[in-house]
Amino acid sequence: MTCYRVGIRMNDPRMAALLVAHHRPGFYFRVLQEGNVGAGDDIVKIADGSERITVAEVDGLLYLPGHSREELQRALRVPALSEGWQGSFHAMLQQDLSSKTGAGNPGLAYEEQAPAWTGFRQMQVTRIHKESDNVTSFVLAPVDGQPLPVFQAGQFVVLRLLVDPNKIAVLRSYSLSDLPATDHLRISVKGELNGIGSSFLCNRVREGDVLDVSAPRGNFTLRGSQNPAVLLSAGVGATPVMAMLHALAAEKSQREIWWIHGARNRADHAFAEESRSLLKQLSRARGLIVYSRPAATDHVGADYDAPGHIDIALLERIGVSRNSDFYLCGPSSFLKNMRDGLGNWGVLAENVHTEIFGSVEGFTPGMERVDHTPHLPQGPPGSGPVVSFARSGITVAWDPKFGNLLELAEACDVPVRWSCRTGVCHTCMTGLIGGSITYNPEPLERPAPGNVLVCCSQPNAGVTLDL
Repeated sequence: MTCYRVGIRMNDPRMAALLVAHHRPGFYFRVLQEGNVGAGDDIVKIADGSERITVAEVDGLLYLPGHSREELQRALRVPALSEGWQGSFHAMLQQDLSSKTGAGNPGLAYEEQAPAWTGFRQMQVTRIHKESDNVTSFVLAPVDGQPLPVFQAGQFVVLRLLVDPNKIAVLRSYSLSDLPATDHLRISVKGELNGIGSSFLCNRVREGDVLDVSAPRGNFTLRGSQNPAVLLSAGVGATPVMAMLHALAAEKSQREIWWIHGARNRADHAFAEESRSLLKQLSRARGLIVYSRPAATDHVGADYDAPGHIDIALLERIGVSRNSDFYLCGPSSFLKNMRDGLGNWGVLAENVHTEIFGSVEGFTPGMERVDHTPHLPQGPPGSGPVVSFARSGITVAWDPKFGNLLELAEACDVPVRWSCRTGVCHTCMTGLIGGSITYNPEPLERPAPGNVLVCCSQPNAGVTLDL
């Protein structure tokens, strides 16, 4: 892909997109033999590839609309094509290209199915239940009585909470923890001492109250596979994998299934009985519970299976296969340790799926990564539409001094991912939870509905972004 820096050099941020659109991409040579090369040296072609496909044609297949299945298959016959490009073209082949109209580009980014509704829908709290000393479940039913589209196990919703009537509503994301159903949703919330959203829900919300709820979304979902499924969680990270366990039990899955959960002790162990009941319904399921600080009244064999923490040595000891599909959710330290450990153990990266609570991990090519706490931008507030970054808990009025939503996010130190900065690569693609945007410049190919390219878009009404 043409680098965004060409736009800086030529003082036109659109330049990368213009070069790709006009079939003038840049490219790198693969070094087969090291040596000296300089300006003025001759370049001699010594062979033709079997498909005689040009760099511009390959580039256009990925970044421009209008490609055909035959063209993709032709490109995949080129032996020099890298694994990354092959993966992108295979993903595009799996989509029904003949009906592709505004459905995004799976070769550039994984684009989940469009959300069932835009914005927020009113739901009534029909039941509140304590799962442990610090986790509470809330069952939500639509006020209008209309059936809910069935979500995918592992997805989450965003709640718009009016904590203070005199202030802007607070946005918080919570995983769904129950079997997907058409009449209700269930979220499970860990009460945090200084958590604005969780304190409001756990201390002030009562059965019968009405909350604003977004459509379920997220791509932390069960993949179609016959590999063993390993559901690994710590603390309240059990919530999305609990929904997965429900789904596997409901379909009477014949896969080998592992439920491996870490908690501090029995008092903090959420879904203990519920998970045991579901495991009994699965013919090839095994569970393992680890307590890091078991109480004197907690009993090995009854409440938990082993003291300590979940690690790779534990997985090896109990016989988990490296060829499993791993689904991880928990604190950031748990996720990092398990991702690194699984990689070192030889597990393929594509078989490790994680759910992150809070801000996504940023990607800023060519720049040193520095982590900051998200904040309001410097200077006087803008007067435009309200922009809310749901994961970061920041809401700010749009100011046209920012060229696009990406620049506003950067001014707020909201973690973002980007590469081209001009609507080519889809690296910046973000979930559009609510609101509407305009594109300027127009991207080479729009993402699927329910998503937005923040590098080239501006709000034309209040928007809520999954950032």
